[in-house]
Amino acid sequence: MSFLSKNKQAEETKARTAADFAAIEKETFVFEEFPTTLEALKARPEAALTDPFAAAALTVAALCVYAEDRDTGIEMLNFLKGPTKLSVFDQQFLKDRFADKDYVPASYFDGTSPDNDYTPSEPYSITVCSSKYSLAADGYITLFVKSSGADTQRQIVLRNKPSSGQWFVWNYSGILSDIRTPVKDNPWA
Repeated sequence: MSFLSKNKQAEETKARTAADFAAIEKETFVFEEFPTTLEALKARPEAALTDPFAAAALTVAALCVYAEDRDTGIEMLNFLKGPTKLSVFDQQFLKDRFADKDYVPASYFDGTSPDNDYTPSEPYSITVCSSKYSLAADGYITLFVKSSGADTQRQIVLRNKPSSGQWFVWNYSGILSDIRTPVKDNPWA
């Protein structure tokens, strides 16, 4: 699957620092199809990782792939983590989180709800937001995504590598927090 378009002001992608994102409120990314292989993910222009919003959106997509194919999902996440790879602890954390809740990452896409078992509408779109709390010292940025199964936005932390200008996922555990059970799995629905 491929990452086809990104809804934001038309501008050339360039390496930016955390200070450049102070005024940005949100970016919406639209997928006609998801990248299902590491090669497909790397082939996308957004995979240059010079935009932390794009890196955050690709991280949610990689977690969706992980729900279907753990090995490919790990490859994608390792690419998005840059110079640090998933540790044994990270891999066990993913395994535990996905043991009975593989629907969580899909809940960040538009059109999902517990009532439709977190099935996104097509084309798939996800919005990544910044806030007044997004900027942090030392090249980190905290961005937020909204799950249709939660009342508050969930955070994802990215870290800038100054030598390349790229943004890599640093902490994604917040987006794997528990959400409302989909109707198909809810005995009280």
